[in-house]
Amino acid sequence: MAQLNFLVGDIAGNAEKISTATAQARDHLHADLIVFPELSLTGYPPEDLLLRPSFIRQAESILQHLCSEMHGIVTVVGCPLATSKGLYNSAVVMGDGVILATYNKQLLPNYSVFDEKRYFLPGKEPLVVVVSGVHLGITICEDIWHPGPVVRVAKAGAQLLINLNASPYHIGKWDQRLEILRQRVRESNVPIVYVNLFGGQDELVFDGGSLVISPDGSLVRQAPFFSTGLYTADFHISEAGLIPIKGDIAEKPGFEQGIYQALVLGVRDYVEKNGFPGVIIGLSGGIDSALTLVIAVDALGAQRVEAVLMPSRYTADISNVDAELEAKILGVKYHTLPIEPVFKSFLQTLKPVFAGLPQDISEENIQARCRSLLLMAISNKTGKMVLTTSNKSETSVGYSTLYGDMAGGFAPIKDILKTTIYRLAHYRNRLSPVIPQRVFDRPPSAELRKNQTDRDSLPPYEILDAILHGYIEQDLSVNELISIGFDRGTVERIARLVSSNEYKRRQAAPGIKITSRAFGRDRRYPITSGYQEWIAA
Repeated sequence: MAQLNFLVGDIAGNAEKISTATAQARDHLHADLIVFPELSLTGYPPEDLLLRPSFIRQAESILQHLCSEMHGIVTVVGCPLATSKGLYNSAVVMGDGVILATYNKQLLPNYSVFDEKRYFLPGKEPLVVVVSGVHLGITICEDIWHPGPVVRVAKAGAQLLINLNASPYHIGKWDQRLEILRQRVRESNVPIVYVNLFGGQDELVFDGGSLVISPDGSLVRQAPFFSTGLYTADFHISEAGLIPIKGDIAEKPGFEQGIYQALVLGVRDYVEKNGFPGVIIGLSGGIDSALTLVIAVDALGAQRVEAVLMPSRYTADISNVDAELEAKILGVKYHTLPIEPVFKSFLQTLKPVFAGLPQDISEENIQARCRSLLLMAISNKTGKMVLTTSNKSETSVGYSTLYGDMAGGFAPIKDILKTTIYRLAHYRNRLSPVIPQRVFDRPPSAELRKNQTDRDSLPPYEILDAILHGYIEQDLSVNELISIGFDRGTVERIARLVSSNEYKRRQAAPGIKITSRAFGRDRRYPITSGYQEWIAA
């Protein structure tokens, strides 16, 4: 099971990884068969690269060259295949320098982050190919989530089912996969080898966790989560059939551990694959920037992370003290750049326009934009990317400043509700104390006006996050949330804020998806819309 990290679009580089891994499986692991994830040759998801004829031609050419190198072992590679009918999401079985068989994915997902019907035609036929005397059935990802393709390939004589995957992580996904696979083996009475992709790709994180399920539904092999490598799956061939031999079973990460590992992997791969030398973070002394800083250091190392403290006239002294302490504990280079001179300059410039008007949120947003100006200037000068620190609770209701604290290249905690932010920070502090206790104890505040706290503008996060989880991630209606017991006025207000701030989120930096419904490519709502559910309620 080749649980490897591929780069979307780097067809030649991916082919080299496939060739190297195949030689290692043959020469050192003495494997009969090596299986790579879905679309491993092109990386997943290649999106509209698939619409470029030159991209498809390059994939075809490199596939033929790769095939000529495959000797002494059978290799199964995921790749796009163009035919006179159209393009297919395929698995190519290679051995002894030739293509032995091809399988075209039958079920094309077109929900959540998936858009495969935009690019591919569905396959129609099952595939069974004989390797070392064993009849192997091949399926790809979504095929396994429904009974049809598995039942058909079992009826065609498969003794072992191989499933190529690019299954992205979100909370609860592991249990879903295991239950689905157990359903399929109960229906087919055929063991399943499930090979999953590893790595970060823009908003998506692929967590690996390749596994083997025996015909009785038991888990007999589990590759590590959030790890890359070649993991063997062994079988005993007998008159009774193909019997999986029990191997190592990696422990499933806990709730906080799994999310944290996904965030670290997502940041590391986004920075590495896009060629940034490092990252810059505005460090405020609050919980969001503290967690983002630790994630960045764990992903990249302290030497590639730079922090900038940008106190204003409203910043508490203890915020600066805590921010400096965080940077020193982690060994991160940091600067202190007070924004007061820049803020005053903006106010002076705007004085003719603001004359006679009361102070309001405009002055608060100017401070946030002063900070983004400084961070982006440092980014331009050093080439390092700015990591934004906005969380899902804030971006859901617009409690963030467009072109201010939302500005930057990547948003690691974009899909994390505030209550989960605290859970992740406590988890990381249990590994080693890196965030001062006072950061947990103080009421969260944007510190953009005197004595400001988040509670001035928002419900308590325990209530806000519960409503957001129901409204956004579970698609519960306003009336359904009210029937659960939430206050009508609070629910209606939150629903209005979620709707009216779609324009902000559309301009936000990409961030790592960890829930079943993330903003961005997952949850796509119109900016201009006359639908007002709170009025209908």
